[in-house]
Amino acid sequence: MPDPEIDTFRLWPGRAPGATSDDADETPKITVVHPPSRYKNGAAVVIAPGGAYVALAHSLEGTEPATWFASRGVTAFVLTYRVGGRARLPLPLIDGARAMRLVRSRAAEFGLDADRIGMMGFSAGGHLAATIATSAEGGRPGATDPVERASSRPDFLILGYPWLEGMQLSSDGNSQYCEFARRKAPAACDPRRYTQYLPTRDVSARTPPAFLYHTTADQLVPSEGSLRFYLALKRQGVPAELHLFERGSHGSGLGGADPALSKWPELLQEWLRGRGLLDRQSAP
Repeated sequence: MPDPEIDTFRLWPGRAPGATSDDADETPKITVVHPPSRYKNGAAVVIAPGGAYVALAHSLEGTEPATWFASRGVTAFVLTYRVGGRARLPLPLIDGARAMRLVRSRAAEFGLDADRIGMMGFSAGGHLAATIATSAEGGRPGATDPVERASSRPDFLILGYPWLEGMQLSSDGNSQYCEFARRKAPAACDPRRYTQYLPTRDVSARTPPAFLYHTTADQLVPSEGSLRFYLALKRQGVPAELHLFERGSHGSGLGGADPALSKWPELLQEWLRGRGLLDRQSAP
C-alpha cells in the first residue's frame, strides 16, 4: 500500500479559547493521515496521544496508530492538544471537543461518514477521549461558527491504558494530576479543582461503544481504572470490550516487539470489523 498523505489544520482560525499567546504550544491542531483513496472506507478516528498532560507522545501514541488506521482504510486525525503549565484542565478537553466537531463539520470535505467518527486515546489522551465521550454535547444550530454546529460526541471509543483516575484525591489530599503538573511547572495546583474530571462517574447509556486495552503490570496507571470504566459501561448497557494483559509496562503503544502485547491491535481490528467500521460505505 502507498504511503498515506498527511495534512495539518489548526483547530481555530485565530487564537484558541483560553490561550495567552500565539505560540506553537498554545495553538492546538490536528494532523490528518489519509488512506489512499481506493482504500478509504468513510470511517475516521481522532487520536489523542498521552503524556500526563505535560507532554505528548506524538509518535508512539499518535502517528504510529494513525498509520495503522490509514492502512485499514480509516482516516486518522492526530490531535496536538495543549499541555503544560499554561494548559491546565479543562483546556485540553476544550481542544478535544473542538477536534471532534471540526472533523464532523468537514466530513464531506474529508470524504467521511459523519456518523462513523470515533475517538482514541492513550494514557492522559485516554482520559481526554473518555471525558469527551461521557460529556459530549450536541451541536448548536444557531452558532455563527459552522464547526460549533456539529456534535462533539464520538461514535466509538478506543482507550489504551487510559489515565482515568489521575484526578482522584489520594488519602493525603493530593492527586497524580497535580503531582505531574508541578514537576513540569512549579505553579500551584489545587487537586480539588480537578476532581470534576473523572469520566467514569459520567458514563451513561449515551456513552459510545468502547474498546479498552490495559496491562495488569502497569505500575503508573493501575488497570483497575479501566476495569471500573468497563463495569460502568456494562451497567449502562453500552457495548464494551476490555482486554487485560498480564505483562507490559505503561506506554506500550501498539505493543512493539512484545509477542503478547503486539496482539492487541489485532483484537482491535476485529472489534472494528465487527462494528462495520472497516467496511467501505458511501461517504457523503
